[in-house]
Amino acid sequence: MSIVQSFISEIKHEANNTRKLLQLVPEEHFDYKPHEKSMSLKSLAKHIALLHSWPGLIATTSELDLASNDMPRPSVHNTDELVASFDAALKDSLGNLANVNDSDLDAMWTLKSGGHVLLQMPRAVFIRSMALNHAVHHRAQLGVYLRLLNIPIPGMYGPSADDQG
Repeated sequence: MSIVQSFISEIKHEANNTRKLLQLVPEEHFDYKPHEKSMSLKSLAKHIALLHSWPGLIATTSELDLASNDMPRPSVHNTDELVASFDAALKDSLGNLANVNDSDLDAMWTLKSGGHVLLQMPRAVFIRSMALNHAVHHRAQLGVYLRLLNIPIPGMYGPSADDQG
């Protein structure tokens, strides 16, 4: 299996777990923060949804400047719109990945802010660390937020404590 096909398979698999949690985000608690320094529930969930556009973006561009990028930032007013934004980001990303090959992933990719280089590494490494691992990290945070709101958490890689009864 090629690296690109491996990424596509993993993204599809993880997307099912992510969608399970995003579908549980209650719009009546969008402003919830477990700590004053935490993102709001809505901000965290939107960030997770947007991160699913990153693999395809990284695979088909050479850089992103966070200060001047034109990445879509969908307006989210409810849970259905949140899940729709996730689905759109995922579809776009998978479509972009389907049009690249493994050698494209060797090229360097740069993350900037206001022209200042934050990180630079091969596309494949960026996809793994700043897209896939980053999304799973924030998905775990989302699970904690939901747990603190007393919302049962579905299993990700097997049954959860809530699935056990």
